[in-house]
Amino acid sequence: MKHLLKMLDLTTDEILDLLNLADQLKYERKHHIPHPHLAGKTLGMIFQKASTRTRVSFETGMTQLGGYPLFLSANDMQIGRGEPVQDTARVLSRYLDGIMIRTFAQQEVEDLAKYGTIPIINGLTDFCHPCQVLADLMTVREYKGSFEGLKMCYIGDGNNMANSLIVGGLKVGMKVAVACPNNYQPDQKVLDFANPTGKFTLTDKPIEAAVDADVIFTDVWASMGQEHEAEKRKLAFDGYQVNDELLSAAHPECMVQHCLPAHRGEEITAEVFEAHANEIFDEAENRLHAQKAVLVKTLGNNEN
Repeated sequence: MKHLLKMLDLTTDEILDLLNLADQLKYERKHHIPHPHLAGKTLGMIFQKASTRTRVSFETGMTQLGGYPLFLSANDMQIGRGEPVQDTARVLSRYLDGIMIRTFAQQEVEDLAKYGTIPIINGLTDFCHPCQVLADLMTVREYKGSFEGLKMCYIGDGNNMANSLIVGGLKVGMKVAVACPNNYQPDQKVLDFANPTGKFTLTDKPIEAAVDADVIFTDVWASMGQEHEAEKRKLAFDGYQVNDELLSAAHPECMVQHCLPAHRGEEITAEVFEAHANEIFDEAENRLHAQKAVLVKTLGNNEN
């Protein structure tokens, strides 16, 4: 695997291969088995969006794999002062073994891959969040044993999380139901992929989407960069909350996932969040293990 740019680029086998490796690396970490797969390698981490989980998990993961993580704030780089992405890509390719970038435009990630000569990992864009969804899929499989026969439900904004969950869920064989307000639907490229599968449903009725769901996902109503729309979005997403009423429509053993940070009382009630906190924080932990698998697969000379 050369890059991780978006879930649409991955095959089912590649996703499962990453998840299997993540499971292995998690086991090794829990049992204190050294795994210096990336000894001597350096990862540049470009942040144009702030982060808690992305920065800490990539920095920790790269260190645990024997490599060196280098934090690069866009505010301190020439890319933040107008240097073209293609020039940054060509320069950093001569210094680093790989780049992880967390930014706004998907095109910026694609351009880094186009003009650079080293692996590029998408740590988040406004279009997609593949690292988070790999961790999500890892967590679902841990709790449910397999993906066979499962139904995934997503409630809320048709944002980067919705885009990646739809693609990832369908590619591993789950049914996927999404409930979004009409003006906040997932990206058309994602819908063009999902609709022909026969396993995808899009509705504006949350209860309808949640019927018989085995796992329910949600995300904040206003993502980073959309703070100025917060009040408008609170009105638009009224009723799009993961609460006891919604869960009553789901499978009795339905699990709940949230990519965090969570706004209790908005997209999810405090009661539901705390009732499913173990699942949610296992999901957060699995960012570390899933991303380590991505790092090994992209930077590790295909040793696994």
